[in-house]
Amino acid sequence: MESVVRLAISVGGSALVAFVVCRAADLLARFADARHPETPLWGLLRRCRTPLYVVLLAALLRWTYPVAAGRGPAMHTEAVSRVLLLCLIGAGAWLTVRTVAAVVESTYARYAGRSRDAARLRRVRTQVTLIMRVVSVAVGVLAAAAALVTFPSFRTLGTSLLASAGIIGIVAGVAAQSTLSNLFAGFQIAFGDMVRIGDTVVVDGEWGVVEEVTLTFLTVRTWDERRVTLPVSYFTSRPFENWSRGGAEMTGSVFVHCDHTTPVALARAHLQEFLTTCDTWDGRGWDLAVTDTSPTGITVRAIVTAKDADDLWTTRCAVREELVGWLAREHPGALPRVVTAPAAQQAERDR
Repeated sequence: MESVVRLAISVGGSALVAFVVCRAADLLARFADARHPETPLWGLLRRCRTPLYVVLLAALLRWTYPVAAGRGPAMHTEAVSRVLLLCLIGAGAWLTVRTVAAVVESTYARYAGRSRDAARLRRVRTQVTLIMRVVSVAVGVLAAAAALVTFPSFRTLGTSLLASAGIIGIVAGVAAQSTLSNLFAGFQIAFGDMVRIGDTVVVDGEWGVVEEVTLTFLTVRTWDERRVTLPVSYFTSRPFENWSRGGAEMTGSVFVHCDHTTPVALARAHLQEFLTTCDTWDGRGWDLAVTDTSPTGITVRAIVTAKDADDLWTTRCAVREELVGWLAREHPGALPRVVTAPAAQQAERDR
């Protein structure tokens, strides 16, 4: 009975002390967040209260449990202590990841508040995301290694495996060749500034915006809100279009197939007049010219500019609709026609 009371006091006291400390830390973070609204660090650190509570509780229980257990079975005491140590290692890794994420997010938020370069912000955001994933993986691996070391059998196993480390390394390298290539490709993308979160890209004929970049894959959100997932090694081994690199301004073309009798000069003047009323045209440049001819008609190409890919798409659609509608209203004979008259009758009319 006495041992049960001691255990209850140990568990209850540890939980109470951990709760009081975490509550005090949360209040201090809330107070600091109110005093310094210019930085989100203190608000982000409040996310750490749960892992902090687990760390404190595991540490206190590991300290007080042997005393509370008294003369209980040594095997049970050792097993409970090992479980508490494993919980402490896991919670410590959890707390470390949360703390690093809060610091990194706060630093990025302050940088984003001072910078006005959208392209540079996208690049830094991509790098920050990949760095956080690397930190999370590294902390997880270290925590798993620390947890395995607590078992004496694994220590012996680890010593015996060192002798065959070369063979294991070769086998692992061959087996993980694809994974490692994707991993290094992810670093190349992040720090080589090839693709950034928010960039407009064209891959395999699909136009979309880069939504997520990880160490192994990249997600592109297409114009129709589909998600195309590609391995990051795709962007280091194949050509692709990045419409956001080097500036967001773009130039696009619109092709219209017409009859040989099309009044090109009037169409050029009408295009200029229409572009002055088009909100998505940025005014940098335009043109209209005949770029090809065939026995059945001509190809008219209109060139327009816009400040980004979205506005360029809207401008191209508007110009295409306006040119076709204007020809249909004002010059219906300029639209493509299929000649069905016999050749002999056509020749007589020509005479």
